[in-house]
Amino acid sequence: MPPTVSSRYERRQTRKIMVGSVPVGGDSPITVQSMTITKTADVEGTLAQIYALKAAGADIVRCTCNEKEAAEGLARIVPRSPVPIVADIHFHVEMALAALEAGVQCLRLNPGNLRKPEEIKLVARECRDRGVPVRIGVNAGSLDKDLYDKYGGPTPEALVESAQKELRLFREVDFDNVKISVKASNVPLMIEAYRQLSETVDHPLHLGVTEAGPPPAGTIKGTAGIATLLSEGIGDTIRYSLTADPVEEAKAGRVLLEALGLRERTNVDLIACPACGRAEIDVYKVAQEAQAALEGREIPLQVAVMGCVVNGPGEARSADLGIAAGRHRGHLFIRGRIVRVVPEDEMVSALVDEAEKLVKEGFEARLAAADESAAAEAEADRRALLDDKGADANRSEARVELIEKRLKQFDDQASG
Repeated sequence: MPPTVSSRYERRQTRKIMVGSVPVGGDSPITVQSMTITKTADVEGTLAQIYALKAAGADIVRCTCNEKEAAEGLARIVPRSPVPIVADIHFHVEMALAALEAGVQCLRLNPGNLRKPEEIKLVARECRDRGVPVRIGVNAGSLDKDLYDKYGGPTPEALVESAQKELRLFREVDFDNVKISVKASNVPLMIEAYRQLSETVDHPLHLGVTEAGPPPAGTIKGTAGIATLLSEGIGDTIRYSLTADPVEEAKAGRVLLEALGLRERTNVDLIACPACGRAEIDVYKVAQEAQAALEGREIPLQVAVMGCVVNGPGEARSADLGIAAGRHRGHLFIRGRIVRVVPEDEMVSALVDEAEKLVKEGFEARLAAADESAAAEAEADRRALLDDKGADANRSEARVELIEKRLKQFDDQASG
């Protein structure tokens, strides 16, 4: 199995709260959240989506509670959910109270939409007495009009002050079981708001770029904001807000945390070369087939798909497992060592088979079971490919020589 992941990012210290059985903040793992897009009154449909989100890596799921039927749906959903449920509350205090009766493990309140102090304090008292946390969900798109006018728009200072105003109301009723978000669709605005907020409170922070849009642009925007802050040690729980199936949000969140070394790898991390003139296969096609075959198998390995055997095993030496193409064969390697040579049309199935055996038996056992003749066969294929296509398949050196020649001509003309 892969070594234990350790992150080099020093996390900002926050207080820890519990969202149901899931810890958020403190020294707890950074969690992934998403939100259902079903009607909450559709109990079976919503539960199916919650289970899909859980399988994709979500630790916490938010459901809207915007009407009586939604609250009643939550009462039936919460006991059957595999993850804690957050009720999303916007304008109606009665929906917050109904969601608490339904047994949700957290509320999300938008200070820009639920503004009456007495109603806010009423909800806070109910949450205090039940031990249910609240996420103060500030959003640049629904900022309180007074703050909008005061700052001339949704500035970082306005977002932070909105959160602080809500906190002051909570403190009046001795309630501090809180996490906070200050989201915006503008990435630099979002980053600066969280930076300022992290300097003023010790509550756990929920990160997200709101209304990021569809992938791939939405995923890039979300990553730009979330990853920047995580690399600074800011953030305790995250959500990608994509115009897409919410399962894609959960996948993106999980992949990001694993890529940053902030969560243990649970599924395959597939790497592949960008292809070149030596490629013996359609790298893009084989990589996609391998990703589809390995996805969802809970195989926590880094797996490489390389287009040729000249440099493939060496370049992907750090991968747990990989395969490189050469002369219509696939050279299977474990941490850079060739262990088997298979027909080209069996490359993906061989990867899957070996990955499952690695997880079950371990690296030492699989290396011990290596085909002793495989390395010699691989070297023969490598030399044959070099003889056929050369060491400089992309003719890089010829281009370098041309550049040097052109620059020399330019220098000669300038000096003449």
